[in-house]
Amino acid sequence: MVNRKADPGKGKREKDPAVHAAPLDRLAVLITRHVGSMGFFLTIFTWTVLWLFWNMLAPKKLRFDPFPGFVLWLFISNMIQLFLMPLLLIGQNLLSKGSEERAKRDYEVNLRAEKEIKEMRTQLDAIRARLEELSPGENAESVGRKGR
Repeated sequence: MVNRKADPGKGKREKDPAVHAAPLDRLAVLITRHVGSMGFFLTIFTWTVLWLFWNMLAPKKLRFDPFPGFVLWLFISNMIQLFLMPLLLIGQNLLSKGSEERAKRDYEVNLRAEKEIKEMRTQLDAIRARLEELSPGENAESVGRKGR
């Protein structure tokens, strides 16, 4: 028989790979997940389109970043990029560590499953050998089919 011992720690999955990370690292993961979303892309896209069209089409007295330079828009966009780039790299590194840990746990589970399968295969071979002893004139496979 396959021996299955209950282990309270096994089988539980961590919800977030950054659970054991420092607060700033968790913030980096949070930012990485939100910046990598379609919602963030649409927000930046909408902001850019509104900014550019306002500064091209609004009355000249209301324009605050004159066409064609858009110097303020370029400055703000570059600052966003400069701040987000390292945060995204940190978040991706933390998420990849979580993926590595999950892969290690999956590998351990696969090793245990392989061991159990080998044990079951040994048990099936023993059952087949016993069936052959009980019915020496018949093939064990045909005995198994008759019993079904």
